[in-house]
Amino acid sequence: MNTRHLPRLALIAGPTASGKSALAIAVAERHDGVVINADSAQVYRDLRVLTARPSTEDEARVPHRLFGHVDGADSYSAARWANAAAREIDAAHAAGKLPVLVGGTGLYLRTLLDGIAPVPEIDPQIREAVRALPVAEAHAALAVLDPPAAARLAPADTTRVARALEVVRSTGKPLADWQAARSGGIGDRVALAALVLLPDRDWLMARCDARAAAMFADGARAEVAALRDRPDIAPAAPIRRAIGVPELTAVLAGEMTEDQALDLTCVATRQYAKRQYTWFRNQPPACWRRSHALETIDLMHEMDILLRS
Repeated sequence: MNTRHLPRLALIAGPTASGKSALAIAVAERHDGVVINADSAQVYRDLRVLTARPSTEDEARVPHRLFGHVDGADSYSAARWANAAAREIDAAHAAGKLPVLVGGTGLYLRTLLDGIAPVPEIDPQIREAVRALPVAEAHAALAVLDPPAAARLAPADTTRVARALEVVRSTGKPLADWQAARSGGIGDRVALAALVLLPDRDWLMARCDARAAAMFADGARAEVAALRDRPDIAPAAPIRRAIGVPELTAVLAGEMTEDQALDLTCVATRQYAKRQYTWFRNQPPACWRRSHALETIDLMHEMDILLRS
């Protein structure tokens, strides 16, 4: 499809700690842009430190949108984010600015670009029953009702296995069938310049460890303490499952030391980065440029080429 007549949309994606935020700010500064968040954790205002949101100084350099705009007690979804992101992209285009999407949440990006699967509301009783199952039992049940999904999903992937099972039980159709009927995506009305950051894995793992240590030194414990003291946020709320929150909650309860919590947070961060790395290496379209560069200046050169093409 010829996209030269369509408005430009820059996209910077990749695993956590890969340098996305620094590159997004650099791109926005050079191309009169607006940085738009595409990270499911960075939408929450309660966790600036633990989610590595841009600092107030960085946010002052260029306009930032959809960072820290959701209260921790609020129920948020990929569909809500996609609607908000589409509005911000349209507003940037209307103002003559380049929207620069940045983040590592693949579900958010797919929902925005490809559209929303029209899955009906799940029967609350079915959802409750599914979520109460041990993941091994849920995966075994999924293998009976939706064998392709069971084969595709890791048996220990609690969230995705539960989602696939509740959908097929509640609607009688596999989740893949609903996803094939996606609608509302903006992918056909923008000229996408997508750069996926896939740096050396050892370099990335070291960055993950350094970032976790910096978070613990820069106020993460106080952030989690404030979160713990909010009775309006449900125990199972997504924000309470963010990396570092369970670990520091245990510290506050006297169940482990801060050094132990840091070690566990480093492990969880590295595991998350590895999953993201695999997803972004294999799942996005082949036309999305993959880069192994480590320096912002080199990545900036690659993005300039994409934006000129």
